[in-house]
Amino acid sequence: MCGIVGYIGKKNTKQILIDGLKELEYRGYDSAGIALLEGEKLEVYKAVGKIKNLEEKVLCNQICPAKDGTFSLGIGHTRWATHGKPTELNAHPHLGVYSYVVHNGIIENYKELKEELTNAGHNFVSQTDTEVIVHLFEYYFNQSNDAKLSFHQTIERLEGAYSILLITKSMPDSIFFMKHGSPLAIAKGNDDGEIYFASSDAPLIGLAHDVVYLEDGISGIASIDNLEFSDEVKWSILPSSKLFAQKDGFRFFMEKEIYEQKDVVVDTMMGRLKDNAIEFDELPPHILDGINEIKICACGTSFHAGLTASYLFERLTKIRCSVEIASEFRYKEPLLSKDTLFIVISQSGETADTLEALKMAKNGGLKSIAVCNVDNSSMTRVADATVLLRAGIEKGVASTKAFSTQTVVLWMMALYFGKIKGSIDNKKLQDELKTLKAVPNSLKVENSLHEKCRRLSKRYLHGHGFFFIGRDVFYPLALEGALKLKEISYLHAEGYPAGEMKHGPIALADPELFTIALMPQHLHYDKIKSNVEELSARDSTICAISPLPFELSDDFILTKETNHYMLEFFEMLVVLQLFSMEISVRLGNDVDMPRNLAKSVTVE
Repeated sequence: MCGIVGYIGKKNTKQILIDGLKELEYRGYDSAGIALLEGEKLEVYKAVGKIKNLEEKVLCNQICPAKDGTFSLGIGHTRWATHGKPTELNAHPHLGVYSYVVHNGIIENYKELKEELTNAGHNFVSQTDTEVIVHLFEYYFNQSNDAKLSFHQTIERLEGAYSILLITKSMPDSIFFMKHGSPLAIAKGNDDGEIYFASSDAPLIGLAHDVVYLEDGISGIASIDNLEFSDEVKWSILPSSKLFAQKDGFRFFMEKEIYEQKDVVVDTMMGRLKDNAIEFDELPPHILDGINEIKICACGTSFHAGLTASYLFERLTKIRCSVEIASEFRYKEPLLSKDTLFIVISQSGETADTLEALKMAKNGGLKSIAVCNVDNSSMTRVADATVLLRAGIEKGVASTKAFSTQTVVLWMMALYFGKIKGSIDNKKLQDELKTLKAVPNSLKVENSLHEKCRRLSKRYLHGHGFFFIGRDVFYPLALEGALKLKEISYLHAEGYPAGEMKHGPIALADPELFTIALMPQHLHYDKIKSNVEELSARDSTICAISPLPFELSDDFILTKETNHYMLEFFEMLVVLQLFSMEISVRLGNDVDMPRNLAKSVTVE
């Protein structure tokens, strides 16, 4: 996710950059850095960990190469690691010979560019994809001696999603910028000539009034005398509340994070989802050698993602897969064999029960993978390999975007393993890759869908409980829907496999029992339709979620028709999240900080 800041003006550039990074620290805190420029003088500070570590370095070193102790411009970055560990070498800004760059996003073709530039004599010092940008700029500048042309040539070569700020001694009064798929705002300061850059509103509030939220493909050059864009832009007025800005105008962080899912899954897939294959550079090439079983271990929402993955692993990889609740696994004296690949899933990477389960597997000699959102967390240090979610910081206690990115990562892993094992043919693989590329659209929140959930929510505030039912992968989705409702509304809800209703739970059916039925068109529709009819016959109140009209439902939420059940899965996920949130809002609960819960569960 990461955060970018930049400044041109006559104030204390160091302090403005540090203060701006503090506002963006929620976007990443693996490492941070700033670079400052005044004429021929460049100064840089980097630190691992939170912004306070960087601030201490800046305060401890007041020796300034600029004559008057000030700098006319600077750029800064707080990092959420994607390529390379959180170290000072991998921290932004990255240096060429006479230029610095900060970057959010992923450069998909960085390996090819790095090889090309290395052959041309450029020396790389980091493990990041970002460093190719500054070397590519200097490669072109060394040929043309034209900074504007060189920056244009550079961005023409980049593939992926990114926002960039670049400063260079070859044009020391300017900051070059580019936005393509990762947020970047530019604001005119309250003082003459001041220009501010940031990944979101928060660092700009109080310092500026007019702002441009760059659209994809817009680049330009800023100096104290001029602000030049490659295309027309629309100026807006900054909001007055920093908290409102951090929420990007949404009422709650949970709401913002539901809407963000369509964007963060793009980051999750970037560099891994190729035109004709799935690649995981993070995984050892022989990870499946000697493996006959996969065991997934997790808690809460992550357990539901693992349960979803178990269907996909067995279906696509043809490897036996089991899923364990970590808090139970630890104490059941499990039988562990070395032909088992042990996968743990956690948003924070610090979940105590899951971490202890991972240590047990390691002590048993099992190969292990951590699927996690936080680099350099405890799990990433213990596991043999780590696959990062790249979901960005999730502030809402009830997890949303972590679940969607976990599911996408595990689905891609199933395809990756299936190809290695030869259990999936090329046509099937290409169909699945095409479907993966359509996931962001399935996670997009349509205004009409949100309004439907909001209006329906007022009918589900009372009663003696909820059944969420589904089959196959829609069973763990039902579990997740029930958990979301419990977490933030405090209403009793249970998720069940739809076929299990007649084996006991249907005894509860009456008009005060609300059934949320997940009825996908492309996976066992007739079977679940029959199960829902059984509940309807016992007078349960039915809310059906489906692309196909269901005449026996009391309420119906129409989803889009697609050609794959996983696209239905993600759209129904959004419905369940919105539905739970709107019920919680009507009940007057704290959506982001529900009672009795914590974001990272570091106790047993």
